[in-house]
Amino acid sequence: MPRVEVLRTDEVSARTLAEIRALMDVAFEGEFDDDDWDHTLGGWHAVVSDGGVVVAHAAVVARTLHVGDRPFPAGYVEGVATSPGRQREGLGSLAMAAVDEIIQRDFELGGLGTGEWAFYERLGWERWRGETFVRTDGGLVRTPDEDDGVMVLRFGPSTGIDLTAPIACEARPGDDW
Repeated sequence: MPRVEVLRTDEVSARTLAEIRALMDVAFEGEFDDDDWDHTLGGWHAVVSDGGVVVAHAAVVARTLHVGDRPFPAGYVEGVATSPGRQREGLGSLAMAAVDEIIQRDFELGGLGTGEWAFYERLGWERWRGETFVRTDGGLVRTPDEDDGVMVLRFGPSTGIDLTAPIACEARPGDDW
């Protein structure tokens, strides 16, 4: 029976972190680099294990997303993966349900970057339809390649935000979104 455990990064054992990283490498077929790993750390982890083996994972880290001129404390989802041999069993959904609870408890908006829209849409996430930007020391930088990859989870203070407004995140090493 799969078990979901929610832990802060500093509560996750070195062995489990190594298992999570190995899962990312396999699930993303070598396309998960050190910057992606760094983005996954520093927040909360929903770790799904079965028989003592990590089979799915999702993380949420704190970021600020600006919708138009309004900043939102956002729970940004990173490192979502399920072991390839265990996909379509609801394990990723279990991890996301735990992450969504954290987002709705501790933040005002959820955000993530993906090309897997259908998975997240069925969990209540919505595709952002406005232009995307990155906030840098030099100002806003347009990120048109990200326009179709950002999704949000609206609730509470973010329920009425306009999905066609501009949205911006802060710059960071690797992929900004």
